Amino acid sequence: MDIFEKCPNYTQARQAMAEGYYPYFIPMTDNEGTEAVYHDRRVIMCGSNNYLGLTMHPKVRQAAIDAIERFGTSCTGSRFVNGTLELHEQLEKELAVFVGKEAALVFTTGMQTNLGTISSLVMRGDYVILDKDDHASIVDGARLGWGQLKRFKHNDMHDLERVLKSIPEEAGRLLVVDGLYSMGGDLAPLPEIIPLCKKYGVRLMVDDAHAMGVFGGGRGTAAHFGVTPDTDLIMSTFSKSFASIGGFIAGDDVVIHYIKHHARALIFSASVSPANAAAALAALRVMQEEPERIERLQHIGEYMRTELRRLGFNIGHSVSPIIPILVGDDMRTIFAWKMLFESGVFVNPVLAPAVPDGSQLLRTSYMATHTDDQLNRALEIYAAVGKQIGLI
Repeated sequence: MDIFEKCPNYTQARQAMAEGYYPYFIPMTDNEGTEAVYHDRRVIMCGSNNYLGLTMHPKVRQAAIDAIERFGTSCTGSRFVNGTLELHEQLEKELAVFVGKEAALVFTTGMQTNLGTISSLVMRGDYVILDKDDHASIVDGARLGWGQLKRFKHNDMHDLERVLKSIPEEAGRLLVVDGLYSMGGDLAPLPEIIPLCKKYGVRLMVDDAHAMGVFGGGRGTAAHFGVTPDTDLIMSTFSKSFASIGGFIAGDDVVIHYIKHHARALIFSASVSPANAAAALAALRVMQEEPERIERLQHIGEYMRTELRRLGFNIGHSVSPIIPILVGDDMRTIFAWKMLFESGVFVNPVLAPAVPDGSQLLRTSYMATHTDDQLNRALEIYAAVGKQIGLI
C-alpha cells in the first residue's frame, strides 16, 4: 500500500471549501486585536486568545522591535547549546517570581512545553493521569512518555479517585489538568483535586495556558484558589495573555533543573526568538503594572455570560471569558459560524472529535480591550443568528 493513499481519499475539507462553508485557515488581511479584516470587511474578533489585548500594547510591540534591533531575528540554536540569551534567563526569573515558584524554564512553544515536561518526567513504570478534557498537547506529552496513561471523567472527583486507587502505590504518578479549560471555559476544582493528590502521593501539574493573565490577579488557577504551594508544576504559554509565542514550566528548582537536562522538546528545538521573549517579558510587566486590564476582562466575561444566558443560549458551565455556545451537531455548527462571520462576528466552530459528538459548539472568547459597543453589537448578531437557526 502506498502510504500517501490516504491523502487523496481525504475529501471532507476540499468539499467544504468547494461549497463555501470551510471555517478554518481564514486568511486575515489585518488583525487589530478586537477587530480583524477579511477581504476589506471588518469583523469583531470574538475568537481570539488575546485575553488582555496586549498584542497591540505599545510597550509590548516596542520591546519586540528593540530585541530585533539588538539581537536579530533568531538565536539559530537550541537553549542547550548556543540559543540561550540573558534575556531568556531574565524572563524565567520574573516568571518564577510571578507565579510563586522557585524556578521556571522557557520553551519555544506551549505545545513543546507540555511535550517536553511530561515526557521527561514519566518513565517506565510511572503513570500519568489526565482529565478527559485535557488539551491535545497534554495528551501527546503523555503518549511520548514511557509510562502508562490513565484518564478520568471531566472534573469528576469520584472517577479521579477510582483511577488513583487502581494505580500501584510504588509507581510514580503525575496528574495533569488544565486550569481553565479552553473549550468549556470552566475551571479545574484544584481545592478538591489537591487532597486526593496528597492522599495517594500524586504530583500535580496544572496547564494554565488560558488562565494566566485571567484568574488569580493574572497568576492563574492555583493563585485564584490560593493553592500555589500545593501545585507542584505550573505551565503556561505566551500565545494567549502574554501576546507572543512560547511557553514555560515553573516549579521547584531541582525539578526544573531535571527537565532542563532531559526534555527533548527543549534540547532539540531552536530557542524562542529574541523578539518573542522580549514581547513576553514586556507583557508580564504590563500585567503587573496595569491590573485594571484583568479586572476589565473579568467584568466583560460576567457581562457576556449573563447576556448570552438571558438571550437563551446554552453556554454550559463557563465561569470565564471563554464562553461556548453549545450547538450539538457538525453542520448546524458550521452554518451558525458562517452566518455569524458573514454578519460581522468571528468565532471558532469546534467539531467532533475535538469535542464529543453531540457537544459541537461555537467557541467565543473576549478581550479586556473589547469596547461596550463591540460587545453589544456582537450580542445583537448572536441573537439574530440564534433565532434564525433555532438556537434560542
